[in-house]
Amino acid sequence: MQLLDYAAVPGVAECRLPDETLAALPANEAPAPWDCDLSAVLWWARPGAAARAAAAGVLIDGGSPVAVIGGLISYANTPVGCYHEVLGAVAIRRGRAVVGTVPFMAVDSARSLVGGRGNWSLPKCLAKFDGEPGSGTSSAAGAGWSVTVSARPFGPRFPVTAKGTLVQPWPDGARRASQLAGRSRARLAVVTVAVESDGDLPAWLRPGRHLGAVLSQTRFTLSESR
Repeated sequence: MQLLDYAAVPGVAECRLPDETLAALPANEAPAPWDCDLSAVLWWARPGAAARAAAAGVLIDGGSPVAVIGGLISYANTPVGCYHEVLGAVAIRRGRAVVGTVPFMAVDSARSLVGGRGNWSLPKCLAKFDGEPGSGTSSAAGAGWSVTVSARPFGPRFPVTAKGTLVQPWPDGARRASQLAGRSRARLAVVTVAVESDGDLPAWLRPGRHLGAVLSQTRFTLSESR
């Protein structure tokens, strides 16, 4: 993907890249697949009409939203080094299968931004982060938006093995899929989320108290998009 295509990656309004960011982006030197180690707080909620609108680029091929998944993540090891990330994803049921799509994602690494947009058409933008997920309160803030998260874990830790399909709309109008496989240690949590934005982000990545999980010892691989 050429540099000028990065601005055309579909995503919600909060993910638009200003001209000064585009002009300063490095080359994408980390093609897929990516192997990553991380810790995270995830939460999930019921979808609504705003979630359907956010995922419209994938729903054009059919399916129904079944959940919204939010996440605040700290990457300890990736092909582009350490960085933080916040995301909003929509899980979509197609028959017996469930796929995920990510209309909102922000990071504090320009190398991660170009890797995400170039490898998977993930609409990464830049943000500032404070705190670590799962340890007190942590937050992310970008141009005109912010997400603040605190988690209260409960119950024992348990192992998780996960496989999933990520489907993203691309600037050329295609929808391409990649495969995620990973393992983690998880602990259920009550997650309190505050979301503020000049756009529609709070309408579908909803603020409030949600069931979620704190993840540790997490490693996953995300394959090339096809």
